[in-house]
Amino acid sequence: MNHFERKPFADDDHAELPIEQLSTEPSAGRRTGCPFHDVRAMLRDVGLRPTRQRLALGWLLFAKGGRHLTAEMLHEDALKARFPVSLATVYNTLNQFTEVGLLREVAVDGSKTYFDTDASDHHHFYVEGAGELMDIHGTLAVDKMPAPPEGYEVSRVDVVVRLKRKES
Repeated sequence: MNHFERKPFADDDHAELPIEQLSTEPSAGRRTGCPFHDVRAMLRDVGLRPTRQRLALGWLLFAKGGRHLTAEMLHEDALKARFPVSLATVYNTLNQFTEVGLLREVAVDGSKTYFDTDASDHHHFYVEGAGELMDIHGTLAVDKMPAPPEGYEVSRVDVVVRLKRKES
């Protein structure tokens, strides 16, 4: 699995996407300090062509550091950043990023899937009613795993601990 050091590119809650910097071409082989350069390099490192859509969605995903979001949340972020993109393109891009190890897919319900910008092995808390996903820090003991069927191996173990607010 690919692990990249990801530093936040933006602090703003509603950063506007700098469309003029979305060149799909490298900047003459030198680092410019531009977040798009980092996203472009990240995409190339995993064998994805840095298209305009991938650059924009990658910037929105990784600009603020570690995040858990759904396709709908990323689509809304793109529209707020004045980058019109279809929800289908967002889903396709998220799935491509997941396939190459840039994201981790976390299923919390049969109908709700989050994408985590931290693709390392770790587990999550899910706050029911709020739809909030949080990383579990530290270790979690999962013992007595069943043996996989003949011809299979365990790819990873996902644990989602569901939380609800205590009643006062």
